[in-house]
Amino acid sequence: MKVTTGIEMFEIERKNFLGQDVIIHPTVISDNAMAVLIDTGFSGQKDIFLEEFEKASVPFELLKKIIITHHHLDHTGSLPSILEESHHKIQVLSNELEKPYIQGEKDLITKELLAQMESWPEQWRIDFQSELSNPPKTIVHKIVTDGEELPYCGGIVVINTPGHSIGHISLYHKQSKTLIAADAMVVQDGMLELNQQSMDIELSQKSLNKFTQYDIETVICYHGGLFNENVNECIAKLVLS
Repeated sequence: MKVTTGIEMFEIERKNFLGQDVIIHPTVISDNAMAVLIDTGFSGQKDIFLEEFEKASVPFELLKKIIITHHHLDHTGSLPSILEESHHKIQVLSNELEKPYIQGEKDLITKELLAQMESWPEQWRIDFQSELSNPPKTIVHKIVTDGEELPYCGGIVVINTPGHSIGHISLYHKQSKTLIAADAMVVQDGMLELNQQSMDIELSQKSLNKFTQYDIETVICYHGGLFNENVNECIAKLVLS
C-alpha cells in the first residue's frame, strides 16, 4: 500500500500463529537511488516480500539497507533468506543492544518468557519454543544510535524506544513526516494505542515521550498498520495517560 511518495507499507499475513492469524506491516522507504526495508517478517515469507516489492513497483535490486527495529521473530524471520536472494550487498542495521540477539549470540528463551508462557496451551508452548530454539541468525553490519539521522531517502531519524524490547527503535522519515513506530505503538479498533505486550510497560510509556519532539503526520505500526488522524494530539494523550 502506498502511504505517500517513496513510502510503501506491506501487509503480510501469517496464519495460525499461536492460535490466531497475524497481519504485520513492514515498511519500504525508497527513492531513485535505493530502497530501505524496515523489518522482515516471519520465517518462510521471503517470496511474499518479493511479491510485495513487485506490487509496490520498487525493484528488489534497489534494496541496499535493512533496518531491524528489534530482534523478535516476526521482525527478523525472513532476514537471512532475503539476504540470500539478493545478488548485491545489503547492509543490515540495528541498535547495539539488539545486535547480539539478531546475530544469535544471546538466547531468546529467558526465564521471564518461560514464566509468561506457563499459562499458554501446551501446543503453543511447544511450537513457540521450537521457533525460539532455532532463530534466524544474521550479521549486523552497522549500529545505529539514538537521534542519528541516516542519509537515506530524504533522511531517516533513529529514535530509541526501549520497553517492548531492550533495544527497540522507531524511525522518523523527515521528508514525509512519517513515523515507523514498529512495536512501540499499535493501531487497535481504529485507535492509536500503547503496545501493552512489552518487556517493561513503564519504560514503553516513557519512550512515547520522544515522539512529541517530532511533527508527525502519519504513523505506521507493525501491528495495526496506518494511522493518520491528529497524530501529534493522539501521541500527546498517550504520553499523559
